[in-house]
Amino acid sequence: MKYACAGLLRMVSLKRVLAQLWIVVLIFPVPAIAALEFFSINDDAVIMYDAPSLKAAKLYVASRDLPVEAVVKVEGWVKIRDSEGTLAWVEAKALSEKRHVIVTAPLAEVYQAANASSPLVFQAQQGVIMEWLESAANGWVRVRHRDGQNGYVRANQVWGS
Repeated sequence: MKYACAGLLRMVSLKRVLAQLWIVVLIFPVPAIAALEFFSINDDAVIMYDAPSLKAAKLYVASRDLPVEAVVKVEGWVKIRDSEGTLAWVEAKALSEKRHVIVTAPLAEVYQAANASSPLVFQAQQGVIMEWLESAANGWVRVRHRDGQNGYVRANQVWGS
């Protein structure tokens, strides 16, 4: 009986500690997890790995300005997600805070203002990468094409904003 009571007390105590820990996690999010934090690849050819190590298997090579979403950060490495949902690890030094978006619609329309009735500035085909300038109201993103033209595109036509 003595041992059963001690075990019960330990179990109750463990449940209390776990409940308190859960409250702490909800109030203070874990710093290793980044929610909707976007970056861009900052070099011409960056190797993406299946684990956070230079000895890990190489998955693919990403090119400059490719937008990626940070999922987890650990000691010089970042687990990223690309526009197709592929997860990979990349060295943190290969990422830039200068953000870009990639066109995911077959043809994105970029307008002079954040309004479809404003003049059309240009159209961009799927896969075109543009610099993200800011998120505007009502589901629009202000972008700049590499040739210098800028305007507003619907957020649902690009990824990385």
